[in-house]
Amino acid sequence: MAETTVKTEQTTYTQTIRKPIDWRKLLIYAILMAGAILAVIPFLWMVSWSLMTNVEVTIGRMVPSEVMWQNYGRAWNLANFQQFMWNSARITAITVTGLLLFCIPAAYAFAKIRFWGRNVLFAVMLATLMIPDIVTLIPNFLTVVWISRLSESVFGPAGAWINNWPSLTVPFMASAFTIFLLRQFFTQIPDELWDAARIDGAGHVLFLTRVVIPLSKPAIMTVVIFAFIGSWNALLWPLLVVQTDEWRPVAFGLAKFVQADAGDEFHLQMAASVMMIIPILVLYFFTQKQFTEGIATTGSKG
Repeated sequence: MAETTVKTEQTTYTQTIRKPIDWRKLLIYAILMAGAILAVIPFLWMVSWSLMTNVEVTIGRMVPSEVMWQNYGRAWNLANFQQFMWNSARITAITVTGLLLFCIPAAYAFAKIRFWGRNVLFAVMLATLMIPDIVTLIPNFLTVVWISRLSESVFGPAGAWINNWPSLTVPFMASAFTIFLLRQFFTQIPDELWDAARIDGAGHVLFLTRVVIPLSKPAIMTVVIFAFIGSWNALLWPLLVVQTDEWRPVAFGLAKFVQADAGDEFHLQMAASVMMIIPILVLYFFTQKQFTEGIATTGSKG
């Protein structure tokens, strides 16, 4: 007689409990999305206009009927961008290099070296951030003129600052904001590392170059981006200290092109504007990770 075994399978039902919608977070995301769209639309509009004919720009089209890449070549030649781009590249490289050479040691001193009057001096330096740049424009110009005359009396025409790179770079090699930003990051580096370095016989210079700077790459890259943008976009100060095209930056070239050379050819103006901001976009593309990390980790400790 055959035996039949009947197995009973138990079915388990899992009930999914829906979490209530977080309307506050949803509102924040909506605001951020709206802000991002408002920030991107002008840029996309500029790129679109740079690829149109002037007639399409005049009638207000949003998308070109035919992509006109030759607009960039025409704008490049008419605006003499080769000369102005090279000038800005040299000015920016000198400015950023000098800024790092002066501001990194200064920030380290405020963060890790205890000396008499440190906090007072740091507070006075921070107070200069409250002064509008336009207020210091004329005093800085008079200072540069005085230094230029003194340098010319010693070194001859080769020592001139006016119409030369020193007037465009040296005044910006020390920045209170840069020192403050780096100092806030340096203070977050544990003092135990300095104690260990002292035990191994390292001094402040060795500790700065071997420990602090490698640990501070995000903050330093953030400073580099800010300094690059400020130097690349500078216009008012170069108008004061430079009167020849030999050292005039790309911002001057763009302003001259828009006001005189391009006339009513708005598509060429937009093409020139796009070419001017391409180096900034390229720099940010390669350093966005360090830039975001530097902004996120640089707090207000200390």
